[in-house]
Amino acid sequence: MHFTSEQRLDDGVLEREFTLGEIPGTLWTPGSAAPAPLILMAHNNGLPKAQPRLVARARQSAAYGYAVATIDAAGCGDRPRSAADEQARADLRRAMQAGEPVDEIFESFIGPLVEKAVPEWQTTLDALLALPEIGGPVGYSGWMALGIRLAVVEPRIAAAGFFAGGYVPSAQREQARQVTIPLLVLLQWDDEGNPRQRALDLFDAFGTKEKTLHANMGGHTGTPWFEVEDGNRFFGRHLK
Repeated sequence: MHFTSEQRLDDGVLEREFTLGEIPGTLWTPGSAAPAPLILMAHNNGLPKAQPRLVARARQSAAYGYAVATIDAAGCGDRPRSAADEQARADLRRAMQAGEPVDEIFESFIGPLVEKAVPEWQTTLDALLALPEIGGPVGYSGWMALGIRLAVVEPRIAAAGFFAGGYVPSAQREQARQVTIPLLVLLQWDDEGNPRQRALDLFDAFGTKEKTLHANMGGHTGTPWFEVEDGNRFFGRHLK
């Protein structure tokens, strides 16, 4: 892991950009000297790590006392995209503009994206836990499809907060029954791109005995800010 830049923010949080092989990432750590528990934070459907909403959530959680890390997985953010990736994105834009069904396109695009992303997140987790300022345990926050897969294959993930606004491929919907860690799931009740019943069915399918659903009125990007604070308290119960 090679740190390429750093800055101390007004709230005392240290923000550092890093590279790990071909993987670019950002790490936020709190101002305290003690090793901090870690939250891996991913935006829905592989959106860039520099998305303002993700950065704001990360900074808030770091100020709350967590180390927070995010990466651009293969084909996401500034990383090169394959011809297949570009074609899938173009097909998705065309279908959405035409009002056509998009689930099949999402399935062919998001499924491989999750499979490629998981090993890179695990490699990043290995490197992060080797840093003296990070002590674990580890939580996950954000993109549900990736989080389901990580929760199933990565025993170091102790708790997860999922955003129900991204497409979840059929493979991850099946794996949901194997998820046994504590969960907090956020659902926007009027999300036009995420059928409500499908999200509720997925919540019901999770195998954990400790799961909480927070549903708020509003569309895809309308998640209330207080949910970030509630998420930090949720992680406080399981990571501290």
